[in-house]
Amino acid sequence: MPELPEVEVTRRGIDLPLRGARVLTLRLGKPLRWPLGCAPDSLTGLQLGPVARRGKYLWVPLSPESSMTASGGLLLHLGMSGSLALLPHAGEPGPHDHFDLVTSQGTLRLNDPRRFGAVVWSPALSSAPAATLLARLGPEPFDPELTPQRFHAALQRHRAPVKSVLLAGGAVVGAGNIYACEALFQAGIHPALRSDRVSRPRAEKLLAAVRSTLARALAVGGSTLRDFSDVHGMSGAFQSEAAVYGRAGQPCGRCGAAIRRIVQTQRSTYYCAHCQKR
Repeated sequence: MPELPEVEVTRRGIDLPLRGARVLTLRLGKPLRWPLGCAPDSLTGLQLGPVARRGKYLWVPLSPESSMTASGGLLLHLGMSGSLALLPHAGEPGPHDHFDLVTSQGTLRLNDPRRFGAVVWSPALSSAPAATLLARLGPEPFDPELTPQRFHAALQRHRAPVKSVLLAGGAVVGAGNIYACEALFQAGIHPALRSDRVSRPRAEKLLAAVRSTLARALAVGGSTLRDFSDVHGMSGAFQSEAAVYGRAGQPCGRCGAAIRRIVQTQRSTYYCAHCQKR
């Protein structure tokens, strides 16, 4: 599943190239998770503004060309297997191409084999349906207001394993499965440790590890485990640098002990029992 680094890589790839572009037409393929919520023709002629990201959602503001204020926008989610491509000259859509936003500066195409993604019109980020979909998201990992104290307080509210709390996204968004495993290893915290038993010093260390892990993932284009590619068709490289993720049975790079794998909330967790303490 594309996680925060992959979505941010996508945002960076489409923001400047499409900024100021005019919508020429919008094509829909097979239904995605939710309906568009407006007539496709109603977007013709609108101009794209700066693309923003909140969690794993992308926000593409749209406004009349004569207006400086956005009159709404499209909220996009890549789902389990989606990716966006920016095509200067788009050919005929393939069987898994379910959304084309054709603009004066290229075609933004969503390819989503499993169709768990979404493209939804909303009059504003602060209005439904966008506000409803974004309401439960935790703080952004690089938000200065996410202090170690605030992060620790969020962890203290849960009795579930700390890995599961990271994946839930209420304490901080963006720590998907691969990044949660790597951050916990970097911080030396066992993934099964109960969240409310993470001390304040360890919470501070974990927050720093989440931030450094996500920053590194952004620097190398995210992770490509199955389907993800950026808007130019390039794969991410973070998975090749993973210290524990996907390395069950291999020696830990720190201590030499075998990396272990367990299943938590139906997701594979990788860790070093010697380096990561409860």
